[in-house]
Amino acid sequence: MKTVEERVSFDNEQEIVALLGRHDENIRYLERVFGVRVVVRDGEIGISGETDEVGHAREAVDALLEAVRQGHILGKSEVRQLAEALQAGESIALDKIWGKEILTSDEGKKIRARSPGQSNYIEAIKNHDLVFAIGPAGTGKTYLAMAVALAAFKEKEVSRIVLVRPAVEAGEKLGFLPGDLQEKVNPYLKPLYDALFEFVSPEKYTRLLERGTVEVAPLAYMRGRNLNNCFVILDEAQNTSHEQMKMFLTRLGFSSKAIVTGDITQIDLPSPKMSGLVEVRRVLAGVKGIAFCYLTERDVVRHPLVREIVKAYEAFEASGEKKAEQGPASAPEE
Repeated sequence: MKTVEERVSFDNEQEIVALLGRHDENIRYLERVFGVRVVVRDGEIGISGETDEVGHAREAVDALLEAVRQGHILGKSEVRQLAEALQAGESIALDKIWGKEILTSDEGKKIRARSPGQSNYIEAIKNHDLVFAIGPAGTGKTYLAMAVALAAFKEKEVSRIVLVRPAVEAGEKLGFLPGDLQEKVNPYLKPLYDALFEFVSPEKYTRLLERGTVEVAPLAYMRGRNLNNCFVILDEAQNTSHEQMKMFLTRLGFSSKAIVTGDITQIDLPSPKMSGLVEVRRVLAGVKGIAFCYLTERDVVRHPLVREIVKAYEAFEASGEKKAEQGPASAPEE
């Protein structure tokens, strides 16, 4: 195949520094993915290699420069998402790949979707009152739900936020933990506190909790309640039973939204209990006003190794080498 070279101009040094990334890691990644050589000199980016690969790399560089001009901060995750979209023949509209800004944290961090799957998730939350987000660890299920909830609260669309988690024993026994009941369940709720702390200052964090504007509670505490004018997030929903899931879903009151998140490959329920999250996909299939969003390893935005770990486990479990789990609770519905 013919070797060609294309050149892309940039406006200023700030643009090229943002495009290159730390230690030129963004450009080096594009070189590896597309099999091209990228050189920056005299106000231009030179891309050389075989025709098709240079064309794809040129599209990537053009899109990344546009992202920089729109104020996006580029890291390995963002560059990877864009390169994969190009390789898959998908649209590279920037607002689809990374999404529009959802919220600015108290520290000035701009929160937005960072993959097409995450963008679809955000759109589903905007357009539905009940959304189920199912996917592996690191795909931003709870993080993005929290950001959207805080944005809705800031815009006075809801008057409070309720964060809920089932307190399921995953190998450890609650009875052996020190303290009273609240102190025993707090370790199970800490990930929700941590997620909230990502977005708000320590002062606001304390104020929101003290005023009850934000409530963090075990799922069992939801029984008998009616949740009006609030944004409710049920985290780790793969560890709910049939009864708990039904109870939670029937708490939703007027002017409220609910987001249910979980990873059906990591169920800690004792056998032979069926996971309420696995079951609800069949129970509510086709019900209008409800959305199911499935995130994949392509949406993982943690350390790059997390993505590879998720892929390795999926391959291992699909190979049949993994021993059959006891009962239907641990196996996701086909």
